[in-house]
Order: sequence, then structure tokens, then C-alpha cells
Amino acid sequence: MSAASPDIDLTEPHLGEMLATAGLDVEYVRADGNTLFRRADDGTEVPVVDFAGGYGSLIFGHHHPEIVGALRAALDAQTPVYAQFSRHPIANRVAARLNEILRRDAGAAEPYFTTFASTGAEAIEAAVKHAEFDRSIRAATLLGETGARVEAAGAAVRAGDAVVAESAYAALGVAPGADGTGFDALVAEVSRRNARTAARPPVFLALEGSFHGKLVGSVQFTHNAGFRTAFSALAAQAVFVPFDRPEALAKIVEEERARIWDVVVRDGRVEVEQRDFPVFCAFLIEPIQGEGGIRAVTAETAAEIQRVTAEVDCPIVVDEIQTGLGRTGAFLASAAIGLRGDYYVFSKSLGGGLTKNSVMLVRQARYRKEFELVHSSTFAKDGLSSTVALKVLELLEADGGRAYRRATERGERIAAMLRGVRADFPEVVADVRGRGLMLGFEFRDQSGSPSQPIAALARDGVLGYLLSGWLLRRHRIRALPTASAVHTLRFAPSIEVSDEEIDQLEAGLREICAILRDRDEAGLFS
Repeated sequence: MSAASPDIDLTEPHLGEMLATAGLDVEYVRADGNTLFRRADDGTEVPVVDFAGGYGSLIFGHHHPEIVGALRAALDAQTPVYAQFSRHPIANRVAARLNEILRRDAGAAEPYFTTFASTGAEAIEAAVKHAEFDRSIRAATLLGETGARVEAAGAAVRAGDAVVAESAYAALGVAPGADGTGFDALVAEVSRRNARTAARPPVFLALEGSFHGKLVGSVQFTHNAGFRTAFSALAAQAVFVPFDRPEALAKIVEEERARIWDVVVRDGRVEVEQRDFPVFCAFLIEPIQGEGGIRAVTAETAAEIQRVTAEVDCPIVVDEIQTGLGRTGAFLASAAIGLRGDYYVFSKSLGGGLTKNSVMLVRQARYRKEFELVHSSTFAKDGLSSTVALKVLELLEADGGRAYRRATERGERIAAMLRGVRADFPEVVADVRGRGLMLGFEFRDQSGSPSQPIAALARDGVLGYLLSGWLLRRHRIRALPTASAVHTLRFAPSIEVSDEEIDQLEAGLREICAILRDRDEAGLFS
């Protein structure tokens, strides 16, 4: 068989087998608005309502005419796509518009400087790289200041202007020495302890249930052990804070806190004291966890995170990759809970459903201009994705924020429907969660179902995918589980989702709930 044979699936064949098992191995041939089209055996197009929404990437749906028009105009004008190491005025307009929105929605009093990337995970890594760049500079500055004070103390001792206090020796467990000072031994112990502290890896904090990507760095901040564990040796590990116990954060921070020893001269006495060392690199947080099961962070949790991180000068990275750009009824989901970021990360809908684009923004007080020379991305700031991003922002803000109002209204309509289904099937549906057009529908655990096939699927963690395949096959609905809470279906359609499409989803959910309630495995596989 030749290497070019179409009979060999060389594109993630194992994943393809899983899709086939779940009934999700469908090829879509066309997309328009809130609809995908596949071909039937007779060649006709079969419409499928898209409630997956590109994992939240399609706030305006597939092939929105104005976004397509902007992209075509840029192509017709032969806009340079890749002209690296030059000025990028379109990208700068995107950054300026984002800053205007941050000032309005987050009350940002200072500008945020912008680094462009291609994907959300890449932008997360850019944010973390910048945070670590800043932390390492602060750490080096502190160690340099400490070293200068050690030298000054040594000069004072040698000149007879100061003597080492007995308390200094006791604090570090160093003997005074035969010469009556023991200063060199004291300094050696200070240097040894400080070197050990300085060699500690940075501390990253994130919430249990978090998802921030699957790249080498970003996967370390993703709580799902199935995604993370195999790669834990590649980068510094995150410390995960219990999602529903924000009071645990203060204890965790105190346990991870680091201090170095400093030598100072006061009134002719050499003394030692401890100073906080900047070991905390960043706290990463999604205002609403997407892959974690559509779980919203409360204002109380946000306030506690804000308070504790400020005490140890740990910057907050607000991950708005899935929640931002209007999906929750506002540009920033974080603004609704009073969460302010030192960094913001956006992606998904920024590409308008046509391009790949992401941005990382860092506020001026933390910005390190040198970072621009040590970090880059070949495809960042390109002419086409920047043009699309500008059009997306224009559409979001048009008509006094119609898109935000529409996301809120459509979301409330879907949520009310989902709550109605839950009320009629309390033994099957555990919860309805989310905000705007980012909603989760959680099924109760079926691993104890009297139906052995259903129970086995639940125990294997694949029942959610089978339910998705059933909805696709029987009701022409595309909806998928969240990656780390596979009993929860996520609904993230475009703002133009219609009442008829919502009714279609309701009919499918009611039928599948009846199948689970009645333990009707024959109906599930029909």
C-alpha cells in the first residue's frame, strides 16, 4: 500500500476510532451562521445545529458576512500577511481598542501593553514567560541589594566600626569564631541559605478544575491529571487551590512563601533579618471554568484571591480565552465578579471564526520592555488575523453593545429551557450552570445505573460522548462534553441562535433524559 493511500488515516487515527465509537466521526462540508452541514449517503446536505460553537470561538457564528467581507477586502488589497520585524499599525489598532474596553469595563487606570500570538495556550505561555521574566529581575535586584549590604557590613567590621551581634550568630546557628567576630562564617551561611532559596523553582497558583492549555508550560496549570502528569518533569508545577474553599489560599501561600537573609549594620552592630523573596510567579484564573464543567468563580473567591496575591506581590493572569469577547454577556466575564488582572489573555472569538489569533496584555506597572527582545512568534500580528480581530471588536461594540445584550438574552432563554428540563428529570440532571452563552448541563453520575451498558460507559468516562453522538444522530445537534467534567455538556452557540434551534435542543435533551431515566440502553444505541 502506497504512503499516499487514502485508506490509511495518518491524522490522529486513535482519536478517529474514538469518534467513530461515539458516533461523532462526521465530516462537515459547509458552515453558515449557527449551522454546520454534513452529507447524507445520497449526497444531500444535512443541517446540524452547532451548539459547540468551536469550543466558544464562534460568538458571531460561521462565516459572518461582515467578517468575511473584511477578510476578503484585506486579501483583495494585497495586505501584507507576514512582514515580520516591521511596524504593524492594524495590530496596534487592535491593542488600542482593547485598552479602551479595559478602561471602561475593568476600570483600568494605566495602559496594558500587548503581545500577540496565534492560540490561547501560546498567549498563556507568553503571559507566564513575561511574569517569570519580571520575577527573575526582581529576584536578582533583591539579591544584588543584599550582596551590597553584606559588603558594606564587612567593610565596617574590618574597620572596627561594627561588631557582629550575638543574636546574628544564634539566628543562623554559626559560632562566633576565634577572632571574636566570625563574620566570614556568618556571610558564608547567609550566602548558602540565600543560594538555596534563589534556586527554588517559581511558584504558580491555579484553581482546581482549571484548564489553561496543553503546551509544555500551560499544561502544568491545567488541573486534569490525565493531561498533565505525563509532562510534569518538563516545567515547574502549579499548586492548585480548592475551587470552593478560597480561605485555603492564605495557608497555601504561607507554606510556599520564601525568604532570604539580609545583613545590616545598626548602631555599630551587625544584625541579620529576613526579607520576602519573590518566589510567586503568577496566579492563573478563569472567571468561569470551561473544561472544568462550566463552574463560575464567585465574587467572594475573586476578592480573596485579589487580597492574598497582593500581599505577596503575585500577579494575576485572567484567562478570558473562552469567557471573553461577549460570550457571557459582557466583554469581560471577570468584571462581573470584581476580578482585576495584571495580565489578560484573549483568543478564540478574537479570530472571528476564520483566523487564529490571541493576545496577552500586561499592565504598565509590571511591563518589562526587554521582554520584546526575548519573546516572539512568527505568525503573530499578521495582517489578516489583525484585520479580522479589529472587525470582531467593531461588531461587539456596535449599536451600543447589541452583541452583549443579545448574548445575555439568548443565554437566559437557553438557561430557562435547561432548568425546565432539569425540573422534569431531577433524577437524571444534576445541575445547570453558567452565564450568557456559556452554559453547562450536568447529568447525574450513571455509574450505578441498573443498566449495565450505561453504567459501564459512565465508569469509563465516555457516556457524555455517547450522549453527544446520540444528539447528533437523532436530533442533528452538535454539543460536546467539557474535557475534565465529561458528564457535563457545554452549550456555546453564536448570538444568533434562534428559538427554533433552542426548541430543537430541548426536544433532544428531553428524549435523552427519558432514556437515562428509564435505563433504556436500546434507545441509547438506536
